[in-house]
Amino acid sequence: MTAAIIYAFASAFFLGAGVVLAQLGLRTVEPLSGAAISVPTFTLLFLLLSPLVLQGEPVVWRALPVFMAIGLFFPAALTLLTFASNRALGPVITSTIGNLAPLFSVTVAVALLQEPLHPPQLLGLVIAVAGAAIITVTRPRDLGHWRSWALLLPLCSALVRGATPPIMKLGLEIWPSPLWACLIGYVMSSLVVLTVQRIRKGSFMVQAPRAGRFWFAMTGISNGLSALSLFIAIRNGPITLVAPLAAIYPLVTVALSAMLLKHIEITARIVVGTALTVLGVALVLIG
Repeated sequence: MTAAIIYAFASAFFLGAGVVLAQLGLRTVEPLSGAAISVPTFTLLFLLLSPLVLQGEPVVWRALPVFMAIGLFFPAALTLLTFASNRALGPVITSTIGNLAPLFSVTVAVALLQEPLHPPQLLGLVIAVAGAAIITVTRPRDLGHWRSWALLLPLCSALVRGATPPIMKLGLEIWPSPLWACLIGYVMSSLVVLTVQRIRKGSFMVQAPRAGRFWFAMTGISNGLSALSLFIAIRNGPITLVAPLAAIYPLVTVALSAMLLKHIEITARIVVGTALTVLGVALVLIG
């Protein structure tokens, strides 16, 4: 259980850092092209390291279809849905609805895996999600015109992010190797994002400034470490514990943005959101 808590916090840290690094990359590279850099970068790094990190890891072929299916959606489809949602609705609504992901995770875990959910955990989950939403939401400046059906985009994104951990846990019960699960998933996701890049631009290679490619490569490594940490966490603990802890990544994003991007002002809203998030995490751990 201790390992699950540590790796859940690690997943939140790397995901929060990835958001900040992506902001640096987005200065010169569009999001979909950035995905075609970030996801394959971590995949290539993992493949190069696989003779070392996968040494002695047994192969269980029965779980291969599960890991491959997950890779089609996480992180590939998640990235594409988030981009489409940002384009249709803007970052405010996208990020707010995206914070529903841990609620989906816990719901699927309780229904599918029969995991127990104690009242303090449920209360802590709701409070932590509310705190993260308060931190993430900013005042809308230009929402433009959008149709109600577009709300399905961030909802589907939250569903993919939320449903992935419980389904991955089912696969890990068959093949208890988070390393193989992450590698197989990322290989599939790389194929998806590179195919989209080929269809859109006519080439698998992204034409972008060197700085943009560098920051999205770093984003890919950070997001990949977040996914790997998440898989290790759910291998060692229940989803009802891991999902709320991993959902505190906005705290990391705000802190790193204030230090690196210099455009985050610590307001009363951020203080309140942080306090609620910390309180929610405490209740989850106590529960």
